[in-house]
Amino acid sequence: MVYALLALAIVSEVTGTVALRFSEGFSKPIPSVITVVAYLAAFAILAQVLNRGMAVGVAYGIWAASGVALVALIGALFLGEGLTWIQAGGIGLVIAGVLALELGAAH
Repeated sequence: MVYALLALAIVSEVTGTVALRFSEGFSKPIPSVITVVAYLAAFAILAQVLNRGMAVGVAYGIWAASGVALVALIGALFLGEGLTWIQAGGIGLVIAGVLALELGAAH
């Protein structure tokens, strides 16, 4: 259940970040409202993940790294932003770092 909540927090954060891109500096009301609501939801859900016992380093590491990776992929696939091989490698390293945190916490 805790990982399902963490996944929901990640989706909320990614939604907020993508909406932020469309808010044009908070000048467009609908994407601006989506940004604020999604970020509030992401932090509230992340707080529940921590309340249910997941270590803060692991939870935040997974949340942040997954968000970075997903936003970069969404930007490349749907928003016309580039993604070089070096950037893709960096995303891979971020994911590897999160896996190291998770595996280290399991012991």
